Amino acid sequence: MIKAIILLIIGFLLLMKGADYFVDGASAIAKKLRIPSIVIGLTIVAFGTSAPELAVSLGAALKGSNDIAIGNVVGSNLFNTLVVLGASAAITPVVVKQEIIKRDYPLSIIAAILLGILSMDMILGKTHTMTIGRIDGVILLALFVFFLINTIKGGLKGRNAAVEEVDNMNLSLWKSVLIIVLGLAGIIIGGDLSVESAKDIARAFGMSEALIGLTIVAFGTSLPELVTSIVAARKGENDIAVGNVVGSNIFNILLILGLSATILPMNMSGTYLYDIIILIVVTVATYIPIARTNKVGRPMGIVMVGSYLLYTIYLIMR
Repeated sequence: MIKAIILLIIGFLLLMKGADYFVDGASAIAKKLRIPSIVIGLTIVAFGTSAPELAVSLGAALKGSNDIAIGNVVGSNLFNTLVVLGASAAITPVVVKQEIIKRDYPLSIIAAILLGILSMDMILGKTHTMTIGRIDGVILLALFVFFLINTIKGGLKGRNAAVEEVDNMNLSLWKSVLIIVLGLAGIIIGGDLSVESAKDIARAFGMSEALIGLTIVAFGTSLPELVTSIVAARKGENDIAVGNVVGSNIFNILLILGLSATILPMNMSGTYLYDIIILIVVTVATYIPIARTNKVGRPMGIVMVGSYLLYTIYLIMR
């Protein structure tokens, strides 16, 4: 047990540091190419901070631990929306750009609804279990490609008008690439350690892999998003803070679950339907006031964090 907990902590540290290196290297290259901040937040930073989820969910799916794979994504998205965005706003009110309100946030809602529809095979009478199959995976990946192309197109249109600061680290191209490679190595190794350790802890405590995936693993793999968004919000980089959360949520469902299901179809516990419904409700409920006011204020941020605590209590009781 002690060994499993130590390995889990080491895995999370490797995931965090690896994601940090990846973001630094990728952002350095992006800024040298004069890519706007909003695009960096929605793509490079979002991918970098979602890399732990990718490593954990893909690794878990390949090892047959589907409940950890799916729980990690659903739990991470709830954590991102309620805690990462909520905590950032509680520290400093976060202004949200119209591009995110009109294009990206609605897509994150669509992604959550689509996940719910695709996983309802059991309810529709097609199978005896809730399943995300290969065709479902391809559909999710196709929507992800659509999102990526649109984001890049928008970035290229604003590239000439964008005034970006010169990279503070003054990293050369080869150093940036080296940092990216080291970051990815940390993410892959950390992800493998996290999955194996979480499974050992779950077995030792008699806890379900679903609960472990929705709580401990989701929290650990979402730490990069939490740190990145809070730091960005404190520095006034609202585009990166909000783009990181919304982009990560889109990446988690469309890319991570899409890729995992395409490689190996995933069966999951029926209780996940409740969590997916909660995810849809939370995403829509937070979008409505943001769309009206163009910001996430301190009171709303505090309510969001409190809501996540209530959800965690519900999970443990369930």
